[in-house]
Amino acid sequence: MDIRISPSKLRGTLSIPASKSCAHRAIICAALAKGESRLTGITMSKDIEATIAAMSALGASFEINGDTVIVRGTEGGIASADIDCNESGSTLRFVIPIAAAMGVKTIFRGRGRLPQRPIDIYTRELSSRGITFLSENMPYEMSGKLNGGVFRVEGNVSSQFITGLLFALPLLENDSEILLTSHLESRPYVDITLDILKRFGISVEETENGFRIKGGQTYTPCSERVEGDYSQAAFFYVANALGSQVDIQNLLPGSVQGDRRIVDIIGRAVENGRITGYSEDCSDVPDLVPILSVLGAYGCKPSLIYNAERLRIKESDRLAACADMLNSLGGNVTVTVDGLDIQPVEGLHGGIIDSFGDHRIVMAAAVAALCCDGDVIIRGAEAAEKSYPDFFRDYRMLGGKADVIDMEQ
Repeated sequence: MDIRISPSKLRGTLSIPASKSCAHRAIICAALAKGESRLTGITMSKDIEATIAAMSALGASFEINGDTVIVRGTEGGIASADIDCNESGSTLRFVIPIAAAMGVKTIFRGRGRLPQRPIDIYTRELSSRGITFLSENMPYEMSGKLNGGVFRVEGNVSSQFITGLLFALPLLENDSEILLTSHLESRPYVDITLDILKRFGISVEETENGFRIKGGQTYTPCSERVEGDYSQAAFFYVANALGSQVDIQNLLPGSVQGDRRIVDIIGRAVENGRITGYSEDCSDVPDLVPILSVLGAYGCKPSLIYNAERLRIKESDRLAACADMLNSLGGNVTVTVDGLDIQPVEGLHGGIIDSFGDHRIVMAAAVAALCCDGDVIIRGAEAAEKSYPDFFRDYRMLGGKADVIDMEQ
């Protein structure tokens, strides 16, 4: 699907959809609880559907009614499962150790760039604790039952590995420890995990170099409303910095979501209604990089994004995709070793953008297009459905001019 966007301003009130990060975690905890949980405020997307399907394959059941999901936890006893993670890295990395802890022989499938995203931390650490990986490439086939012990994990690859282990290790008979062998990047995502685990009755002790988890714990059913997503709100915060007037609602001011930092970044980057520039360490907020690159492209001073090298293995090479997006519109963006160097230009013009199949590139491009001096065409705009299926509906509701077109005609 290709979309043509004409310059405009967004105005109105928007209730931000549920946090995808929180929803993944709440769904998994509820699926592991012995009994029935009620989750409200859930926003369905392809990634969330993948996690629901994965936990269904492991024996949980789900009843979906609008934004409410009734979850009946798995009773175990599943011998084998075939799980399609679609393009969701969270689903893959969260569920691998859970299936291992349950002793379920599992095949994990995926598509897009997911087969290229590494799981070598699991193949190394789980293989030394009772798990056999029968294939080195996706589809991954895994068998055996996980044993407790010490799991040595690099903290600078992906926090998703830490989260996956935090879900799984309480299910084991023996106590376990996660020992971080390097600095933990994206720490806020682990904080979200710890917060939600606590709500479902799971105790984790933080140590000087990682986490200690007692075995034999039981997930407790819980009724939860999933809070709004600062990652998605960031697109509209930047739209406001560019002159739109969107009243952004359904966000928790005291949230542990790391992407809440968008508010502070904009506060520092905007002076007297003008975007200046910024220098930002994005090691803890990698999902903000596409929309931060748009903010910087409209600045009157240089901006620098650094410590974001892990974005090369997302749904796209997100650093290259951000640079391509903005340079296609007349920006001056250079990919560095670990981020982006964004130099000021007089303005952005219309053009054609390749989404690279990346949901965050699509949404960032739609915001960039608001202030271009001509129409912007986004190719492959359906990628937004991965995390925010109603993005363009909301965009149009707020006055955005976005029309589906056929580039082949």
